[in-house]
Amino acid sequence: MAIFRFRVYFEEDETIYRDVAVRHTHHFADLHQQILKAYEFDNKHAATFYRSNDNWQRGREITLEKYDKAYKAEPLLMADTLIASEINMPNQKFIYTYDFNRNWTFLVELIGVSNEENPKVSYPATVRKEGIGPSQYGTKSILGDRFMDVEEKYDLSAGEEGFGEEGEEDGDSGMDADEGGEEDMTAQDDF
Repeated sequence: MAIFRFRVYFEEDETIYRDVAVRHTHHFADLHQQILKAYEFDNKHAATFYRSNDNWQRGREITLEKYDKAYKAEPLLMADTLIASEINMPNQKFIYTYDFNRNWTFLVELIGVSNEENPKVSYPATVRKEGIGPSQYGTKSILGDRFMDVEEKYDLSAGEEGFGEEGEEDGDSGMDADEGGEEDMTAQDDF
């Protein structure tokens, strides 16, 4: 059984990508679901694939469902279209667009075909992640979901208000008159 390995680049930054492996018997609906899972997006919006060439030009659509819009050619449906039926070149390319309002666009390129299945992998699967993916609805930190654990462990909320230690409240910087010196004060006035 053939395994296709696709590299799914985030269009705005090609250093951010996910490698997704699917069986040749999977449909585009399976690839669609795996891309969303790989980038941690929900499954609430419209989506479409476009056949593409080496210049990333959009060709015939392979849509999640037939949408109320004009098509150049009748679209194929993801649930009915086998991935293998659309592979015509060794580096076959597709453009994947999700959530037409936000217009998330990913460049999908076939990077490998293998005849051997990995028995430890449940296909379709994300087999590699590079870079911090975009956040679907807002900002995403480097720590992601683990931020709460770090915040609790290190009590990041401590010292928020005064930003200082005890005994430094009344404008006392903790520095004696001898330590500050007048030279420092005149240096600040020069700026």
